[in-house]
Amino acid sequence: MENITVGVMGGLGPMASVYFYKMVVDMTDAKTDQEHVDMVITNRATTPDRSAYILGQSDENPVYALVSDAKKLEQFGVDFIVITCNTAHYFYDKINESVNIPVLSIVEETVKYAKESGHKKLGIMATTGNIKTELYQTMCKKFDMEYFVLDDERQQQVMEIIYDDIKSGKPADMNKFNKLVNHLKENECDGIVLGCTELSILKNDNNLGNDLYIDSLEVLARQTIIKSNRKVK
Repeated sequence: MENITVGVMGGLGPMASVYFYKMVVDMTDAKTDQEHVDMVITNRATTPDRSAYILGQSDENPVYALVSDAKKLEQFGVDFIVITCNTAHYFYDKINESVNIPVLSIVEETVKYAKESGHKKLGIMATTGNIKTELYQTMCKKFDMEYFVLDDERQQQVMEIIYDDIKSGKPADMNKFNKLVNHLKENECDGIVLGCTELSILKNDNNLGNDLYIDSLEVLARQTIIKSNRKVK
């Protein structure tokens, strides 16, 4: 079996990186250590907040840390790179251009998976930085998918769940989350993209089903296994 090593740009936030690693291990059809995926993981938790910079709330540009980590992973000898943060894909082109190995896009893989799974209209739940820069909206257009985004008031509630709850180490306000989900369903969304890796933590912690939710971190884990020439359970 060809030995392929994946470089994981993590720490964005740290717990999302932990969940990603666990997902890859749990989802790999392996009977021995040697059948698992080889990974090199960075955990630069001090990377400036992506959404804050994009929205003009911070002057600290995260791209320098992101590009630096990508180059370090390439120097280490990984074969391709994944980024365990959706909003960081605002800087995808600069990261991709900085190295000579493939950089997998969690945004592209998630929308592609949703389309292949038969979804017709996606409700997008992500950071405001992600929404304002239309990362998922643009990708939906590329794959000819309908989409729906929340109004500003409801989008602020998504940010509260991500930042005030999950990133703060608290349980997510599921009453608030479920109201947002119901609003998306009322607007004919047959699939809901969890386009922030903190929302992947929410899904995992609350044992949410897979029929409605398209978990971006889970999609990335699956593609990481496949591109590493390993088997998915």
